[in-house]
Amino acid sequence: MGVLPLTLTGIGLTWGGRILLRNINHVFAGSSVSVLLGHNGSGKTLLLKICHGLVPPTTGTVEWNDPKRAALPQVQAMVFQKPVLLRRSVEQNIRHVLKACGFSKAERGRRVRQALEMGRLTDLAGRPARKLSGGEQQRLALARAWAVRPEVLILDEPCTYLDPGATYEVETIISAFYEAGTKIIMATHDLAQARRLAGEIVFMHQGAMLESSAAEEFFGDPKSPQARAFLEGRLWVGEGQPAAEN
Repeated sequence: MGVLPLTLTGIGLTWGGRILLRNINHVFAGSSVSVLLGHNGSGKTLLLKICHGLVPPTTGTVEWNDPKRAALPQVQAMVFQKPVLLRRSVEQNIRHVLKACGFSKAERGRRVRQALEMGRLTDLAGRPARKLSGGEQQRLALARAWAVRPEVLILDEPCTYLDPGATYEVETIISAFYEAGTKIIMATHDLAQARRLAGEIVFMHQGAMLESSAAEEFFGDPKSPQARAFLEGRLWVGEGQPAAEN
């Protein structure tokens, strides 16, 4: 039995007297790439951290189809904007995670080779991880997460600090993960990237989830004025809402 669907019911988050997320209800299912889209500060990263279990919601529930398995790193993993890498070689970064997850020595060797190939890192296997370029570091973070074959991979704006060439390489790897059967739940504020990768769009604005639909439907006919303004490159002003981003 797989861990999907992932069901969010009535999710809210309050911190320091501020409401950061409010009444979010959504079901992540299937094998499409689900993209959380919205301005910086709209709550995308917080919601991903709640899905991953790093931040407990103030209200509401997060329910996996198989909650016992969902706690295992082999089942769901998260990669952040800025990779956190060990002071070891590229290969040893991947090998360390596999050892921590209990894979045998032989299996670790096989998975390391596959992860290096998937991340286009084979020629960099012996290089110190922290001396890689930004794009190479992000590819390593992705390959390391994929090495344990998670059913769900959560990505928080993985291309924020990358140039177009590095972004293309990372997007190619993400697409390969999806094609290999890994569910992708990903945040971005980059419209072009969302158009290239998304099967499903979840649009967030000021801590609320305003729309969820197939990507083609969202880009062709957004339902909310906030989404229309976002797609047109404008900040939405209405019903007393501030013009500035959170």
